[in-house]
Amino acid sequence: MATIFYSSSLSPSLLLLKNQNRVKPICLSTIKTTPNVQKEEIVIIGAGIAGLATSLSLHRLGVKSLVLEQADSLRTGGTSLTLFKNGWRVLDAMGVGDELRQQFLEIEGLVIKAEDGRELRSFKFKDESEGQEVRAVERRILLETLTNKLPLDTVRFSSKLEKIETTETRETLLQLTDGTELLAKIVIGCDGIRSPVAKWMGFSEPRYVGHCAFRGLAVYPGGQPFQPRVNYVYGRGLRAGYVPVTPTKVYWFICFNNPSPGPKITDASVLKNEAQKLVRNWPSEILDLIDKTPDDTISRTPLVDRWLWPTTSPSASLGSVVLVGDAWHPMTPNLGQGACCALEDAVILARKLAGTLESGPTSVENALKSYESERWSRVFPLTIRANFVGSLLQWANPLVCAMRNNVVIPKLVRLGPLLEHTNFECEPLK
Repeated sequence: MATIFYSSSLSPSLLLLKNQNRVKPICLSTIKTTPNVQKEEIVIIGAGIAGLATSLSLHRLGVKSLVLEQADSLRTGGTSLTLFKNGWRVLDAMGVGDELRQQFLEIEGLVIKAEDGRELRSFKFKDESEGQEVRAVERRILLETLTNKLPLDTVRFSSKLEKIETTETRETLLQLTDGTELLAKIVIGCDGIRSPVAKWMGFSEPRYVGHCAFRGLAVYPGGQPFQPRVNYVYGRGLRAGYVPVTPTKVYWFICFNNPSPGPKITDASVLKNEAQKLVRNWPSEILDLIDKTPDDTISRTPLVDRWLWPTTSPSASLGSVVLVGDAWHPMTPNLGQGACCALEDAVILARKLAGTLESGPTSVENALKSYESERWSRVFPLTIRANFVGSLLQWANPLVCAMRNNVVIPKLVRLGPLLEHTNFECEPLK
C-alpha cells in the first residue's frame, strides 16, 4: 500500500538521546541448565521473511543458524508485498534477486485516481528516481525461495516457544511447548508483530492506528488486463489500490477508517461482501478484482505500528537476544517499507555478528548494540512517516479531500525526492 512519500531525518542530538536514555527491560533471573539440553550457536524464532532472510544472510557469511517455526510448514498464505529498490538490493546481496525477478513483473509507474475514476496524477518510477525498481512479490514464493537456499536442516517446524530464560554463562535457554530445551549463544526474535520475544524483552503491544485493510490476490487464468503500474483510488476516509504481480495475478487492497480493530473474520464470503460494499460505487475493476480473488488469499487486518521513542522504548537487544523486522519495528504499509526494512535488518545484523561467536558474550553484545544503533536511525523515522502518510490519506473531511485531489496531488507532489528512503547500498554477502 505504498503511496505518497515524505522524507525526514533524525538530528544527531536525538540519536544521542536514544543511545543515552534506555529504559531498563524486565529483570531476568539466571538459571542452571539440565544435562540433556541441545546446544546451538544461533537460534532464530520465526520462519517468516525476517527470520529466513536473517538465516540466509548468516549462511552466506558461513555462519550456521537454527530457525524455529511454530507452524507445521511454511506459512505461505496471504497475498503479496511490494519491494522497492532497497529490497531488491538486499535480495541481490543474498543471491536470490535474479531468481525472483524472473517470476514477477517490473512495475513502471503509478497512477492516482479519484473515486469517480478521474485521473489526478501519474508518474514513471525511473523518471522520478534513478535506478528505481518496483515489483510486487508473492509472499509464498519469496518464503520458498529463501528456504530453498538454506541447508535442509535449518528450519525446524512445529517448534513453538514457551519460555525464555538466561543462564549463568550469559547464554539463553529456550523451552518449547513439546518439552525440548535449547541453549543458544544468540537468539534472534523474528516472530512478527505479536512477538513473544519482544514481549519478554519489555515491549508493549503494537498500537492500532485507526484503520483496517482488506487484501487479496486476484487470479485471471487467461491473463490479467492491467498495465504494469500501481493504481490508487482515493475517497473520503477510504482508499483502494491494485498492482499486477504476474501476467495472471493482481494484488489489491482497500483501506478504511474504523474506530476499533473489530472482530477477526475468517469467512471469505463475508470478507468479500464487506469489501465490495465499501467500493460498490467505485471503478468497476476493483469489484472485479474482489470477485476473482480465491478464498485463501483474502484477509481483513487492523493496521498497527510501534514508535521506538528514544527515552521510553526498550532496547532492541537484551544480552544476547535481539529483534529483527516486525518483532521490533512494526510499521503501517503506506510506504511499502515493512518487508524492505526487515530485509535490511537481516543483512546488517548478519554482518555485525559474523566473526563474533568465538570472541565471547561481550563481543556479541557489542555487535548487537551496534546493529541497533545503525538500524534505529533508519526505521524510527520511516515508521513515523508511514503513519503520517496513512493519516493524511485516510482523512474524511470533504474540504480536505477536495484540496488533496484538486491541488496537492495534481500540482504539488513530486515523487522523486520522496523516494529517497529507498536508497540503500548493500554489497554481496560472501
